[in-house]
Amino acid sequence: MSANQNRCPFLEVDLDKLRENLEELIEHCHDSSVEIAGVVKGATALPEVVRVFANSGVRFVATSRVDQLRIIRQMGIQKPLMLIRIPMLSELEDVVALSDVSLQSDLTVIRALNAEAQRQGKLHQVMLMIDLGDLREGFWDAEELVSAAVEIETSLKNLQLIGVGVNLSCYGSIKPNTRNMQGLVSLASDVEKAIGRPLEYVSGGASTSVHMVLNGTMPYRVNLLRLGEIVLTGGIYGCYPDFTHKDVFTLKAEVVECRDKPSFPVGELTVDAFGKIPHYEDRGIRRRALVAIGRVDYGDFTSITPRMAGIKILGASSDHTILDVEDVKDRIKVGDILEFNVSYAALVYLTNTQSVQIVCRGEDLV
Repeated sequence: MSANQNRCPFLEVDLDKLRENLEELIEHCHDSSVEIAGVVKGATALPEVVRVFANSGVRFVATSRVDQLRIIRQMGIQKPLMLIRIPMLSELEDVVALSDVSLQSDLTVIRALNAEAQRQGKLHQVMLMIDLGDLREGFWDAEELVSAAVEIETSLKNLQLIGVGVNLSCYGSIKPNTRNMQGLVSLASDVEKAIGRPLEYVSGGASTSVHMVLNGTMPYRVNLLRLGEIVLTGGIYGCYPDFTHKDVFTLKAEVVECRDKPSFPVGELTVDAFGKIPHYEDRGIRRRALVAIGRVDYGDFTSITPRMAGIKILGASSDHTILDVEDVKDRIKVGDILEFNVSYAALVYLTNTQSVQIVCRGEDLV
């Protein structure tokens, strides 16, 4: 997307650094015989970002939303497309039309998916999800999992079972480890015995599982990871590889006010704009700056970090972010453009709002 870079706020995307992150992660994963489904939902399937993923060595381009799949299809991307949110019955027509493979965890949906694939004259690939304790999507009972796999294999002729997978950390914050990955491998083996053939993929989760590949603890049978966050931001809680760029995305916001004010609100306290009672620390008169971007744009103010040393974010309203700039007060004035690092959580917001311009840079634009 093109934009006037002088119009703030804007999000700058370094496509070269993004490509280098992908190349490094693909190489490290391939060294352990692990393929990658490149997940673009964190950047709301920005076309420039999608092209970087599609032109890399990922096995699939993946996202969680059907509307993003439609955008990717319209771009003419040739890589197989994967839908990673288990689908609604009401969207199965689009699931079959727009994706090549989808994650599934409910037999009612799977049967309806087969009927829709038959109606469209297509063979649709599916991966059965297993719940190993994170308590989001997935078969909980092993017998139910195996029974579903057998039904797909023997009765649902317009579906092809290509693998099983797991999601960890996203809801229940369960850490991927040797124990649950071995459990995944064991269940994959049960499915293979029941259907009488090997599965093409055993998918050991998302970015939170990368540390196991990098430290050599991932079971050999796990051969697919669905990676988005660690590619886009260069790291994830507990895993910050030294070979990735952490500054693919830069948020730039303009200072609209800068003056000395008390550090503790004056008057009777009540709730803020979001119904909360914040904590305030009385540090006397301090230099404060406002930038014209707020929680509507990035979510929680703790999900962005000033790059200039000495600046502290005090809080935010819908449209303003309040900064303590006392330690750099001679360096900040109205009209200045300040840079912020963004977390994955902020990135999802920033790429979903029309109020933040997107500016892409790099050789991959050519």
